[in-house]
Amino acid sequence: MQTKADASFPFWNVDIQAALNRLGAHAGGLSSREAAGRLRTFGPNTIKSKTSRQLILLLLSQFKSPVTILLIIAALLAAGLGDTADAIIILGIVLLSGFLGFWQEKGAAQAIRSLLRIVQLNCIVVRDGQPVSIPVTAVVPGDVVQLSAGDLIPGDSLLLLASALFVDEAAFTGETFPVEKSCGVVPADIPLSKRTNALFMGSHVVSGTARALVITTGTATEFGKLSASLESAIPETDFERGIRKFGYLLMEITLLLVIIIFALNVWLHKPVLDSFLFSLALAVGLTPQLLPAIISVNLATGARKMARKQVVVKRLSAIENFGSMNVLCTDKTGTITAGNVVLNDALDCDGQPSSRVLRDAWLNAALQQGFHNPIDKAICQAYSGDATHPPATAEIPYDFYRKKLSIQVEEAGQSRMITKGAFNAILDSCSSWESNGGTLPLTQETKHGLLQRYKELSQSGYRTLGLASTPIPDHHKITREDESAMTFLGFITLFDPLKPDSAATLSQLQQTGVHLKIITGDNALIARHIAQLLQIPDPRILTGADMRQMSQAALLHAAPRTDIFAEVEPNQKERIILLLKKAGYVVGFMGDGINDAPALHAADVGISVNTAVDVAKEAADIVLLERGLQVLLDGIEEGRKTFANTMKYVFMTTSANFGNMFSMAGASLFLPFLPLLPKQVLLTNLLTDFPEMAIASDRVDSAQLASPQHWDMAFIRRFMLTFGLLSSVFDYLTFGCLLLFFNANEAVFQTGWFTESVISAVLIVLVVRTRKTFFRSLPGNALLAASSVIVLVVCLIPFSPLARWFGFTPLPVRLYGWVTLLVVAYMFFAELLKYWFYRKLLARASKKKSLFF
Repeated sequence: MQTKADASFPFWNVDIQAALNRLGAHAGGLSSREAAGRLRTFGPNTIKSKTSRQLILLLLSQFKSPVTILLIIAALLAAGLGDTADAIIILGIVLLSGFLGFWQEKGAAQAIRSLLRIVQLNCIVVRDGQPVSIPVTAVVPGDVVQLSAGDLIPGDSLLLLASALFVDEAAFTGETFPVEKSCGVVPADIPLSKRTNALFMGSHVVSGTARALVITTGTATEFGKLSASLESAIPETDFERGIRKFGYLLMEITLLLVIIIFALNVWLHKPVLDSFLFSLALAVGLTPQLLPAIISVNLATGARKMARKQVVVKRLSAIENFGSMNVLCTDKTGTITAGNVVLNDALDCDGQPSSRVLRDAWLNAALQQGFHNPIDKAICQAYSGDATHPPATAEIPYDFYRKKLSIQVEEAGQSRMITKGAFNAILDSCSSWESNGGTLPLTQETKHGLLQRYKELSQSGYRTLGLASTPIPDHHKITREDESAMTFLGFITLFDPLKPDSAATLSQLQQTGVHLKIITGDNALIARHIAQLLQIPDPRILTGADMRQMSQAALLHAAPRTDIFAEVEPNQKERIILLLKKAGYVVGFMGDGINDAPALHAADVGISVNTAVDVAKEAADIVLLERGLQVLLDGIEEGRKTFANTMKYVFMTTSANFGNMFSMAGASLFLPFLPLLPKQVLLTNLLTDFPEMAIASDRVDSAQLASPQHWDMAFIRRFMLTFGLLSSVFDYLTFGCLLLFFNANEAVFQTGWFTESVISAVLIVLVVRTRKTFFRSLPGNALLAASSVIVLVVCLIPFSPLARWFGFTPLPVRLYGWVTLLVVAYMFFAELLKYWFYRKLLARASKKKSLFF
């Protein structure tokens, strides 16, 4: 059996047979049994760490907060000083809270892994002598893979066969142009960029075909060695940036609170250790320990709901960006149109239907071995003549720079090349044209006539290709130099009908605050025709040629105002996305082609479809199982629901929690005892967080789905101060009730306030979760049930065995009546404050808007 050490050698410096011998492989591929054994030896073909290691890191991450670590140390110190019971309880609550977060995040991660299997990448390998499609993760050293345009390279490999092969290695070399590859042997010390006989994992095929021997997989590849630095380079999403800023805000408040409260309690001659534990417990109470878990649960729940609507999320944090997206860039094919390209006609140079033109177009489409595409499929389906054809003796695959595809065939003892492609690219490569069976020189007058016919066809909405041919000398294999001085044969016209609901769906998209921009390689005439069908009034169209002539500043001004970008070259797509992002938009890009990967990476939300080429699916954040704007609308709605439910937890944390912690800090200054013991503070935090686990399934108001949502730290700060102060007002009313009406001692005070604090914090969620009055926007069943359970548990704790552990005591029945009155009053005034708060917010927004219009 081959070992891992055997697979690591400078394979580009050995010939094919030596490499096969070194790996114990065969040019005809491995057997299924051999492959299974190698998979056990080398493991899955992935650069990600093992699941068991990920789980350990996930568990440890629940306790990485500096405040939590300090609390654990302080609890251990308390145990060392003899307060063992309290230390065990504090540690128990910290561990329980950590395990609760771990369990929720683990479940979320498993849910996402199962969803990703739907859109896993496959490749073609030769097994048992037959080409079969297997997951990329199942590829092993010694496998023979078959590659064509759009395929990702599944492992570092040595070329066995190559035909006009060009590979994008930008991930390694930074070079934007594809690199030509061929079989052979190169020096062992040659740089990676010069290893022309080798293919590397992380690159992809731009054009051509190949067969290659996989040498290394997973972390043993060059890409695997770079994976740590590549992962760290993943750009931070707007959602992640918002969470980070929210964390900084709470950290600043927490640090200030801890220092002040600890210093004042020591100055008031209270026990130093108790004061320190109390200060740390306050910090934990204000810190949203379960925020990472709740975000993960919310996002995973949103991802599952989106999957049911044919939208699979690959990167969880992209969900919020999907919901906050306000510009969507896409090609028209399959999104606005039906995605079913149909051949309209094959015309000669005089504009008449021609069976000769159709047969030559069919030969070119049927014999090409590169990237299979809808255009070639449409031509083959439309051809109904004699299906026997000569073999192709050579091929120059299509690429996005030449915009042509050439096939060499031999018929009746004569070899010729048939070329089809973009009309202008074909016409510029011709020096003659065919008329009534004869060949005539291509004069400027004739060229002008052909261009005029092309414009007329384009204005009618037809995508029009050119077709040309030229004789080839015997025993000569065609090269790109042969694609000149050809004879123009005619036109191939195709159309892709508009979806019946495209105009209505586009209007819906606009109403949700998302502006659609079409980026297409079609000419401006077709683009204008599509705009008319979509009922876009006075469409603003910008062509790729115009973009090349404009300065960066002019483009930055023009891009947001453009409806359709036409005649766009592959490298211009990324530029358009970056311009729109620079203009302040959250940009989504939908692409499925070989040349779409850079734009998918550049976009805030990269969207592809399950039928896309591998490189596009790999680059995308979100993959659609069905292509269309309606599916996107459903996904946008779920993204906004997920964001809205996450913000509900933030609002609860920044209102009730902040108010309670502020109240405790103040009360500790005038009470002869701590208002709550450290373990009671932690229990309060745990119980108030528990119902929030159900917030992922909560209902969301339609108003929150009507427009893109974003993190607004100024708004969160205002919300925290406004509702936090209201919470503190009712906390101090509770203090007064306990001290004046019940003459409460330490145990009664702590039990009474614990009860009121938890109940009010749990129930206030029903108010702050919506901008409407809470009885007009009822919570989800799970949230309501979880809140009810916690309220019941809190009322029963003082009468349970847990009371002794936590220092609680049974409360007089009359006190529960006062607690009920205070909580009801709190919710009533919170409703009034909410009405005033949002009314003032709307007034401010209206005033700000009036400044711009």
